[in-house]
Amino acid sequence: MSKKQDNKKQDEVETTGHSWDGIEEFNNPLPKWWVWCLYATIVWAILYTIAYPAWPMIKGATPGLLGYSTRAEVAEDIAAVDAANAELIAKLAAVDLTTITDDAELHGFAVNGGGAIFRANCSQCHGSGAAGTTGFPNLLDDDWLWGGTIEDIVYTVTHGVRNEQSLDSRYSEMTAFDEILTDEEITGVVNHVLAISGQDHDPAAAELGATVFYDNCAACHGDAGEGMDALGAPTLTDAIWLYGGDEATITETVRYARFGVMPAWSAEYRVGSGLDQAEINAVAAYVHQLGGGE
Repeated sequence: MSKKQDNKKQDEVETTGHSWDGIEEFNNPLPKWWVWCLYATIVWAILYTIAYPAWPMIKGATPGLLGYSTRAEVAEDIAAVDAANAELIAKLAAVDLTTITDDAELHGFAVNGGGAIFRANCSQCHGSGAAGTTGFPNLLDDDWLWGGTIEDIVYTVTHGVRNEQSLDSRYSEMTAFDEILTDEEITGVVNHVLAISGQDHDPAAAELGATVFYDNCAACHGDAGEGMDALGAPTLTDAIWLYGGDEATITETVRYARFGVMPAWSAEYRVGSGLDQAEINAVAAYVHQLGGGE
């Protein structure tokens, strides 16, 4: 076909009217198979929205004629797993945790389940690896504010620390010494703490601080600063610090005190979001075996 004939044929074809640089767009129809595929997908989409939950409403979504629910499906799967583990769950809820390691199957079940519970509920504060951070205890070492036996851990998880949920929560309150001690006395007691924890300090100030410490701090932290689990008073003689062990941070702690809070996790105190006894025992077993349990 000659160029002239080709141009004449193009002139006879309807265009969309779009033109760019002399190039025009033909208004050719779409292939029939493509059009029918499009219509089929539209029909399928309409039928799908009728059959399954789809359209958002003010308080929910249309349920669909089939009544299908992903939430219900997940709930069924969870119920099936719980039913399969019912015997172990009942055993875990009633077990003497001091002997749980004697039952390898139960202990493994508790640690695996407890790890999942920890990651879902505790890792936000204690970290995914339980190493803690400033103001939130490291659960991997052997330094415990309220005791690290498995029974102590169960109690702490159940009732929490200094919260308003449980009347049996762990409770102690450090005095803020800002208006009780003079600046010289605060400097002295801070240097005494630096001294007993093996850090650089002012010997003269630490000597004065030893007397101030004995008169004001030893009742909770012990004469030698060894701490007291029953009061949640930390030992001051090691390198493990909840809020920091440098001079500035210790000074802030002495002046203004600290008051960390942990929620009670028992379902008795957290309606709808708490842990039952088997779950509490599981997370206690998990934490206890991380390396720092007493």
